[in-house]
Amino acid sequence: EVQVAESGGGTVQPGESLRLSCAASGFQFKSFSSYAMSWVRRAPGKGLEWVSGINRDGGPIYADSVKGRFTISRDNAKNMLYLQMNNLKTEDTAVYYCATGLTGSGIRGQGTQVTVSS
Repeated sequence: EVQVAESGGGTVQPGESLRLSCAASGFQFKSFSSYAMSWVRRAPGKGLEWVSGINRDGGPIYADSVKGRFTISRDNAKNMLYLQMNNLKTEDTAVYYCATGLTGSGIRGQGTQVTVSS
């Protein structure tokens, strides 16, 4: 059974950076490198918002709200997914989830809290 686990969240001030990590495991029939992956987030009192996705070949896509500030990447040798978040804003405060698939609708973990506050 495929599982993912997010880490790296925390509390930062506006303008600062964080790097989220997602460890994937449990691959039996398909390797991690065969999966497109994504990050989604849920802000307080709001629905799930897609943030970024990365294809199997590493091609990234981003929501307009994070384009130019966030960078998604993957290390297939380590079964890891990352989200580098720079110039964080208060509106980035949310629980962040990694997910299998490009749209965030696949298998997700428990999430990691990111709080941006002055």
